[in-house]
Amino acid sequence: MDLVKDTKTALVTGANKGIGFAIAQGLGTLGYTVAVGARDDGRRADAVEKLRAEGIDAFGVALDVTSDESVAAAAAAIERLDVLVNNAGIGGRADDGAQDPTTLDLGVVRTVLDTNVFGVVRVTNAMLPLLHRAPAPRIVNVSSNMGSLTLRTGPIMAAYAPSKSMLNSLTVQYARRLAETNILVNACCPGYVATDFTGHNSTRTPREGAAIAIRLATLPDDGPRGGFFDDAGVVAW
Repeated sequence: MDLVKDTKTALVTGANKGIGFAIAQGLGTLGYTVAVGARDDGRRADAVEKLRAEGIDAFGVALDVTSDESVAAAAAAIERLDVLVNNAGIGGRADDGAQDPTTLDLGVVRTVLDTNVFGVVRVTNAMLPLLHRAPAPRIVNVSSNMGSLTLRTGPIMAAYAPSKSMLNSLTVQYARRLAETNILVNACCPGYVATDFTGHNSTRTPREGAAIAIRLATLPDDGPRGGFFDDAGVVAW
């Protein structure tokens, strides 16, 4: 009798490049089937092709986290889900004082929140029915230490930084709500990584930045809930 391979599936949003791609790559290397969530058809297909060329079982999922319809369709297209990594995020326009708190462009705030916070809620809630059926489900929210009220690090970005503060708080709320389930929810800071987002102005690689998300995605059943972590451990926020 042939044995059916019981392969876990991970969905990574914003997985067509940068840290998201590196997270997908890392989980795929560990044996996960990887669902590459991205809104751009061409970039998503390219990412899937690259992963498959490395021997990783990957497939693309059309996913715009700002669209209820797109998220619902993505959830319907996935048959099994063990890990959700909410990686998709934007920095938002910062020219002409758009993220200076004294001249803050509220339109920019709304745009950033729609992806970095509301997008996480849309995707997480749509995927929860699938996650509840998994034996050891994990949710990882990719945040930033710029959202830390304690550290107050990075440039002043009064749309982006508060969006990550809210994401951290939201992570705690999910962890509390799901405390009696087997779903572990945590947030991570990948650090200052050389990506399009940072203008590649860093020596830290996407693979290095992805390591903490991969670690949280593969936590044992007695792992932490509602925490915020980087490579060094717990991040004060």
